[in-house]
Amino acid sequence: MAGLEVLYTCVAGSLTSPQDALVCFVHWEMIKSGYRCIGSGDEPCSGDRKSELLPADWSSNKELYSLRYEAVDSDAKVLLKAIAVDSALIFNLMNCSTQQVADLTVNVKDHVNADHLDTFDRVFINGESLSEKVKAQLLPPREKLTEKKAGRKSLREEEDEAEGRRRREEHDPLHIPSRHPSTGTQHPWPDTVVPPFAAGGADLDPFGSRGGGGMIVDPLRSGRPRSGFDPSSGIPDILPPGAVPPGARFDPFGPVGRHRPGPDPGHLPPPDYDDMFM
Repeated sequence: MAGLEVLYTCVAGSLTSPQDALVCFVHWEMIKSGYRCIGSGDEPCSGDRKSELLPADWSSNKELYSLRYEAVDSDAKVLLKAIAVDSALIFNLMNCSTQQVADLTVNVKDHVNADHLDTFDRVFINGESLSEKVKAQLLPPREKLTEKKAGRKSLREEEDEAEGRRRREEHDPLHIPSRHPSTGTQHPWPDTVVPPFAAGGADLDPFGSRGGGGMIVDPLRSGRPRSGFDPSSGIPDILPPGAVPPGARFDPFGPVGRHRPGPDPGHLPPPDYDDMFM
């Protein structure tokens, strides 16, 4: 509890009740957790400033203590109230931005010796246990109170992590690229999303001339290299010139060429055997 003795000595002149000592203890736990007191009361004042000390009028009301705090590294503000109920002191800590509230009830006699308020070494009882209660039940985790500055820091960390993952995936030979990359790089996989009113498009556009898949495989438009054969010029002894319109789909129905080899009878029966019935 380093620093608590210095604080306690500074406010020793205004300590008149065991509740005062308990509020002083909780105030120091707030300071250690990264907050600074900016004043007393519920409403902010023009002269508010961050300080580790307690305000001058912090113990003016023995029934209700009200202190305002602000985080050191952000704009997060909290309001601490302590209400005296019989022999207990009920602490209430509210986040001014999210309105989240945490409560802690402390039996004053269990942790403060009322007979030794002027002696720091003997005033607190089970100080370590009280400190653990304050941290666990009253003080919120810092990430819940982090606002603008810490939020921007968190965003930068997420961006750095995403960039690091992307670089590792690029160097991973077993990585399968994303189907929807966010970097703008085009992938070779076709988009399988079909518009809802595109049903029957393959029938209306069989060759896929408008960018669709089509329903007919045209060997002349398949994108593969083909010979310079033009069916519109005609096929000798088979089709006259002009029989096939230019650009029309044409499936050859026989070998192209004037001299086509005929069947060799020797290919069907056994070699040198002329009797076809044997």
